[in-house]
Amino acid sequence: MHMSLTYWALTVSSLCLQLGILTVMLKRKLRANFPFFFSYTAYCIIQLLAVILAIRLPYQYFFYVYYALTAINLLFGFAIMYEVFINILKPYSAVIDLGKMLFCWAGIFLLLVGVLTAFVTAGSQPSKVMAAILIVQRSIQLMQCGLLLLLLLFETRLGLSWRSHAMSIGLGLGSFSAIALILCYVQNHLPPGQGPIVPMISTVSSLAVSAFWGVSLLLPEPQRKNVLDSPSRLIFQRWNESLAGTPLVAGNQLAFSPVDSFIPGVERAVDRVMARKMVE
Repeated sequence: MHMSLTYWALTVSSLCLQLGILTVMLKRKLRANFPFFFSYTAYCIIQLLAVILAIRLPYQYFFYVYYALTAINLLFGFAIMYEVFINILKPYSAVIDLGKMLFCWAGIFLLLVGVLTAFVTAGSQPSKVMAAILIVQRSIQLMQCGLLLLLLLFETRLGLSWRSHAMSIGLGLGSFSAIALILCYVQNHLPPGQGPIVPMISTVSSLAVSAFWGVSLLLPEPQRKNVLDSPSRLIFQRWNESLAGTPLVAGNQLAFSPVDSFIPGVERAVDRVMARKMVE
């Protein structure tokens, strides 16, 4: 009974936090800047209510409802990574164009991984679905951890503040994914009977991240430094200038040039970046 009351308290707290984030984003007119994150927050409320209602269904139906909701959640997680990436690299249009292409290929790769995993997994249909979704989920979580590492390493170079909205969303997303991966490892090594501890920690971590997002979005965002006018030439600025002169980018749009011109274009971009770095 005590555990049940605890879970209900956490559920209500989660709903309140998600509603608070939506309210803050609407009042501060942040929906246009982060449409995927806004939609994801609204979806989290729908997902939580749907799971509560689906618990009463037979296990077979609950299984498909739960994993269908999880699959949609993964799509939002990938979309938010893309959104944070675009917002962080706003001054670098050529780097953004290259990043869009990389995100497109990454999405196709994750889809293939999920399909192939389901195809080679032995067992029933539910087992195949679960294996495919879990492998894609772990892959996206690793990518989100990579985004967190990128933000931590290049925060100064990008001229970002810890209180910027894109930075806060990326930090929260990456931190929760790192915790989720650690808990997955811990759960596989826990003694029998200790399993319920992991979902509890995961829920508390989700609440902490949601609270961090709510506070970060509520605070005024500091003005971003104009890194393009900085006396020190940043690595992203060098890449942006070099990529802008390659066949990869034309008119701020990706130019899907033939394969034989793709590799030489990248090589020339790298040569120009290295040459400028040596001169400086």
